[in-house]
Amino acid sequence: MPTVLQPLTAEAIALALDAGRILRRRFRTAVQVTLKGPADVVTAADIEAQSLIVRRLRRRFPAHGILAEEGLDATAGTEWRWIVDPLDGTKNFARGIPSFCVSIAVEREGRVEVGVVDDPVHEELFVAVRGAGAWCNGRPIRVSEVSALEAAFLGTGLPHRVGRFAGPVGRTFTRFATCSLGVRDRGAGALDLCYVACGRFDGYWEIDQSPWDVAAGGLIVEEAGGLMSDFRGGPFDSFGGETVASNGKIHDQILAVLAMPGGVPKRYRPPLRRR
Repeated sequence: MPTVLQPLTAEAIALALDAGRILRRRFRTAVQVTLKGPADVVTAADIEAQSLIVRRLRRRFPAHGILAEEGLDATAGTEWRWIVDPLDGTKNFARGIPSFCVSIAVEREGRVEVGVVDDPVHEELFVAVRGAGAWCNGRPIRVSEVSALEAAFLGTGLPHRVGRFAGPVGRTFTRFATCSLGVRDRGAGALDLCYVACGRFDGYWEIDQSPWDVAAGGLIVEEAGGLMSDFRGGPFDSFGGETVASNGKIHDQILAVLAMPGGVPKRYRPPLRRR
């Protein structure tokens, strides 16, 4: 691991674990839920976990930028940027469903160098460092060896702006459901990417995600030997809004399904542009 990344990785791990403890403590208690937009909610746990992360980052790395889901974009002119989702899977959390996580990525000049995802309920900590590998609870992880789409177990998610993409999303889901072993929407994209990385899922696709949903998990997939791309097989960009993750062996087969007529929205614009 490059020396410059060691303190950043250690801090990302510590922050994810501490934020995860907040989520675990508040899980299945009297959850305060606020509607922040169409089909989108925030809880007191989101706010408390993000406040902890931001407070410590500003104290430890005052020159670094921070982009966080709950209304923080302090990134102008910074070499280093932290991309934070304090609670990915908020609706699951609010309803007592144990599928959620903390996601923290560290970018340097637009390239993710460190990714950390903590699943506090199942006590699984996923970590990746560019060029050094990926681990779950300190043990190396690798993607699966499944090579045929019909034998593949896939993950996906519904976009927040589902009304805009109902036709393409529905058609694509049906196509994958009928040509694979099965498809699951677990409601926490960062965690789904980790499941690709450790071989529980063989592939994953989703549209209209924000960078905090995929920045950490995308690096974890790549460092576990998998592939990341957009829907056309181009380079993956966490700000691009299109995510395809796989073990590499079925990637072209996933892209072929996505390329079928009516499967990819025309004139798509991601929810957040890179700045």
